Amino acid sequence: MIQFTTAEEAVRAVRSGDRVFIHGSAATPVHLVRALQARHSEIHHVELVSITTMGDLDFNNPVWRESFFVNSLFVSAATREVANSVNGDYVPIFLSEIPQLFRKNILPIDVAMIQVSPPDKHGYCTLGTSVDIARSVVDTAHHIIAQVNPRMPRTHGDGFIHVSEIGAFVWQDAELPEVNYSGEAGPVVEKIGRNVASLIGNGATLQLGIGTIPDQVLKNLTGHKNLGLHTEMLSDGVIDLIEKGVINNRMKKLNRGKSVTSFINGTRRLFDFVDDNPEIRVMDIAYVNDTHIIRQNPGVAAINSAIEIDLTGQVCADSMGTYQYSGIGGQMDFMRGAALSDRGLPIIAMPSVTSKGVSRIVPFLKEGAGVVTTRGHVHWVVTEYGQVDLFGKNMKQRAQSLVNIAHPEHREWLDRTFYQRYNKSNRHETDTHSNGLLSGVGEGVGIRNKAG
Repeated sequence: MIQFTTAEEAVRAVRSGDRVFIHGSAATPVHLVRALQARHSEIHHVELVSITTMGDLDFNNPVWRESFFVNSLFVSAATREVANSVNGDYVPIFLSEIPQLFRKNILPIDVAMIQVSPPDKHGYCTLGTSVDIARSVVDTAHHIIAQVNPRMPRTHGDGFIHVSEIGAFVWQDAELPEVNYSGEAGPVVEKIGRNVASLIGNGATLQLGIGTIPDQVLKNLTGHKNLGLHTEMLSDGVIDLIEKGVINNRMKKLNRGKSVTSFINGTRRLFDFVDDNPEIRVMDIAYVNDTHIIRQNPGVAAINSAIEIDLTGQVCADSMGTYQYSGIGGQMDFMRGAALSDRGLPIIAMPSVTSKGVSRIVPFLKEGAGVVTTRGHVHWVVTEYGQVDLFGKNMKQRAQSLVNIAHPEHREWLDRTFYQRYNKSNRHETDTHSNGLLSGVGEGVGIRNKAG
């Protein structure tokens, strides 16, 4: 019989100078974090380590900053401000390699604060919606505090943890943080969803994130057959396809008949769907995002997004200039894994412009911007204006292809900057290049218009 204590008492295990792990996404233990923050006047130089955190939490309060340093492994809305300040920072790292930080004692964890499902009759709780990097943390942390929540789904896979491994238990019956992208999408996102879906064939293995674009892609796959699912994150959009048998995982080489993920973000409908569902396996991120594992499944369609992409194909997905907006995450894990898969489709899908009308396809990335997917790794790029494959194309051909799927209002500008970069010696011969890139440049380099 386990003994429950209060959050206030449990977090007294944290001492000044400790490194504390906070369970992420829908599993963020909000109750424990608030109790820890309430001790700010008693403890100092406490390092908080996490990936995405969710729920009603404030990490930016100047009062907390005096006691806590936020060392983010993936910056999210709750930590964005402090991670870009002197009281926080960001560790650039592939999501698949984060477990090594704990298992190799590079970032040893003194106290882990996690949220779990109630123990079963054998004494096993589960990490519920977020096994991801938490599996490696609970295997190595010196002390574990568990927020036990009856609304946390019991999930199958790598997330089992026996009560004997947990140092303190806090009961908290509370709804998990939810995100919902199932509302009506605008015409731009609808077009992108159709363009991406048109590339995916029957028997493909899907990797999708959360958001309006992945949701629209899934809505356009209802006529497909024998799709598989091997994705770092699972969202509500897959439920209908699984229930209709469109996603059945029959063609996968690994985990045949099972949908594989590492963490789950969505609504209560999704949490109920995965609860005690043996067809859903929630696994260690070191396994799910391993390129050797990913590539073994057929036709891996990895669908990721970007903040901006330059005319050579360099993809910035984590920062706005020097401002750290998110993180590397699993984009490169799946972009490379998909590229190595038989009939694989590494895809960057994004609107052609920002909400303010600024082109996402640019001549040069902003100064200080991070390159998440290199131009050597990029393949398919999709906007509402079409889809282009950059693999095997030279620099001029790439630029032509990307301009073809840019917003029409920005094509002349992109055209002009491309010309200035690649045809400087012939400027005086081409004062009138309204049609731009092909003017004196395409001859002999095999440029073709392949916009979809």
